[in-house]
Amino acid sequence: MWDWFINFLTMVLEGLHGVSGDWGLAVIILTLIIRLILTPLQTKSVKSTANMQIMQPKIAEIQEKYADDPVRMQEEQMKLYSEASFNPLMGCLPLFLQMPIFFALFTVVKNVPVDASFFGILPSISDSVAGVLAASGWAAAAPYIIFDLLFGVLTFVPMLMNTQMQGDQRMQSITMGAVMSIMMLWFGWSCPAAVLLYYVTSSLWQVAQQQLVTNKVMEKARKEAEEAAKNKPVEVNVVRKEKKPRPHKKN
Repeated sequence: MWDWFINFLTMVLEGLHGVSGDWGLAVIILTLIIRLILTPLQTKSVKSTANMQIMQPKIAEIQEKYADDPVRMQEEQMKLYSEASFNPLMGCLPLFLQMPIFFALFTVVKNVPVDASFFGILPSISDSVAGVLAASGWAAAAPYIIFDLLFGVLTFVPMLMNTQMQGDQRMQSITMGAVMSIMMLWFGWSCPAAVLLYYVTSSLWQVAQQQLVTNKVMEKARKEAEEAAKNKPVEVNVVRKEKKPRPHKKN
């Protein structure tokens, strides 16, 4: 099954190269096609994340209330998810679907010509920063290093752009993003340039989508939640005083 997927992806990339005339551009076009196909799913993922953020106070209340009863806590959380039509896995699904393509590119680039380039900027999309640096020195490796830096920076930017989180939660997200960015820089140092092209293009799409779509969806979901809260009737527990019999005067 994996070999079939590798062969299929190689065939698609060769076809895109035949149309575009450049192997690096073919990788970029492939990335854009994949992101375009995943856009409806990504929109659902954003709505799911928005619902999750809106439900956080209620989830925290359930966790506090049933801290000594994990089974009941789980039941109440699942009930809340069901009422809100929320699927916790939906937020991660677009990423999971891209992972096979991301890792398949490591093998696919071995099937393209050695001189498969990106408009001469990257002389070989199958080479890595480490490989070019060892073989030809810093000057030849400079374009590869730039793409590796973009690889790391664009891991961090979406988390930095996330204005939905506030306070300590936002700081934790930024810290985690910075750590991931450093890890990606290290990982990208030995990645084929084709993988860097795929990730950089995909991340730029994500940044644009977050700016143009994600924030608007989040804001709309928040307004809908606030409107629902306004229209929800307030429940008041009224405790009636017990009517005591009047004392009768003795004759």
